[in-house]
Amino acid sequence: MEIRALRYFLTIAQEGNITKAAEILHVTQPTLSRQMMNLENELGTHLFQRGRYQTLLTEEGILFQQRAREIIALVDQTEKEMLSCNRQVSGVISIASVESTAMHLLPDLLALFSRKYPMVHYDLYTSYGDHIKEKLDKGIYDIGIMTDPVDLVNYNYIRLPQKERWGILTPSTSPFAGRTSVRMEEIVNVPLLIPKRDMLQSEIANWFDAFDQCQVFATYGLLLSAVFLVEKGLGHAVCLESAGDIRANDATRFIPFEPERSTHSVMIWKKNRSCSPAFALFLEYLKHLPEENG
Repeated sequence: MEIRALRYFLTIAQEGNITKAAEILHVTQPTLSRQMMNLENELGTHLFQRGRYQTLLTEEGILFQQRAREIIALVDQTEKEMLSCNRQVSGVISIASVESTAMHLLPDLLALFSRKYPMVHYDLYTSYGDHIKEKLDKGIYDIGIMTDPVDLVNYNYIRLPQKERWGILTPSTSPFAGRTSVRMEEIVNVPLLIPKRDMLQSEIANWFDAFDQCQVFATYGLLLSAVFLVEKGLGHAVCLESAGDIRANDATRFIPFEPERSTHSVMIWKKNRSCSPAFALFLEYLKHLPEENG
């Protein structure tokens, strides 16, 4: 399977039209069609539903699109790392973070490192915890920033000192909006939106005396997807204060829990992974931070 064929496939999937994809790729339409037929024969499945004006993905094509993106991302990352080996320290460090107070720490962290290594650049992502760990395991991200609880068996880590409060993001018109805190028993019978990460759901369930009686209206990865539901009055999102601040607007309010429920952020990276020169220097830099290392 050729990398070029994967790039061709992703372009067609994005454009939904093989003629337009051929123009973007600067190849003829027959050449592109032949490449895709060869790819489908190699995989033993149909990737496209070909119409007169539109080319859509089959179910197998949608799955293959996800895998192709991951392969191309890893190839691109590897090429960048190889290019940096024989030059002044340079390269790209990929950092993925959940929505947390650590996002406010990151600019200062990168600014200090960049003063010493100005040729190093950064690829930044925001996602939810399980997705970040999956990409770390596949070598697509270098560093992940998550919130406790985190299974750290396969990772080195630095636990950051900043404490984060949990609470609810509620409509500004709700009875909770004028409060300075809210108790867990007060939200048992109201619709809730909770994070989708399994370990975090278990942690949240332990805060309630009867979590099975809670009305979980929806789960979310990034709070952005839940904010719109909160604004429409469809539920109250259980979230971190910093995530609520990031997504703050006049239509919502963050109310912390009473008694206080708090957590810390953890910066993690895969154990025993090979490192680019830039990433190796960045790890040494991180290890001298005055935090709890693992």
